[in-house]
Amino acid sequence: MLTHVRPLHGALSLAAITLGAAIFSLVAPAQADQRYAVRGSDTFAIGTGNVRSEISYAGTETLHIERKGHSLLYLARVKYTRVDQGAKGAAKASFTALFLPNGEQRDVRDRDPDYLTVLNQPFSVQLDAATLRDLAHLRTDVPFSFPSPITGSSLHGRLRRIAEGRVDGERALGVSFDAGGPMRGSLPDRPHLELTGRIRMRGSAYYRAEDALLLALDATLTISGNLADPERSDPVRIVYKRFIRAANARPPKLAGGK
Repeated sequence: MLTHVRPLHGALSLAAITLGAAIFSLVAPAQADQRYAVRGSDTFAIGTGNVRSEISYAGTETLHIERKGHSLLYLARVKYTRVDQGAKGAAKASFTALFLPNGEQRDVRDRDPDYLTVLNQPFSVQLDAATLRDLAHLRTDVPFSFPSPITGSSLHGRLRRIAEGRVDGERALGVSFDAGGPMRGSLPDRPHLELTGRIRMRGSAYYRAEDALLLALDATLTISGNLADPERSDPVRIVYKRFIRAANARPPKLAGGK
């Protein structure tokens, strides 16, 4: 995807789902590594389809959490296969973030160019306990906004609680999101193209009911528009998809956990 975009503060007390969310595990014992299966695709089409490209991804991920003083350090590592126009290659990625006691996420190191780690996605990797309770009792849609990955202007949409489910055998609470807005500008991965049109982010996230760790994410970013060049206003459609799902039941807690 183009960039990691964590939503800005939404309405009601679900704000902790968004950027700056306090992290539940800051007050809970750290746990052993969580593993995920990861896949995704990027598709790009211009004109009537004469110019088209597609990249696909598939791999495995490990999320490690450890205490650093009063903060928590999250480290995600991914090993995956990248297929670009039929050319297959092995790749690795990592992302490190520090979560401060006030809930602020401070990105330490971003080595995730294909946006496959759980730390480089629209929603926080873990929620605070109060937000988890709010999510469990949510009965109506909640409006929210977050910055466009293209222009920085706000995209507006709705959050909605979805049916409780089980992810890799674990009880999980879900939330869906759908937001959009206008865009004009060039793409970070295609700076030579300036587009005008609309951008839409939609998908769903599931959090473990017990400690609010992200267990599954399905996110799609769609850009539909035209080239801004008045001499060549060909239609353009770009779709970025990412799927992340817990691949093992929760491992035992670290020594000293309760």
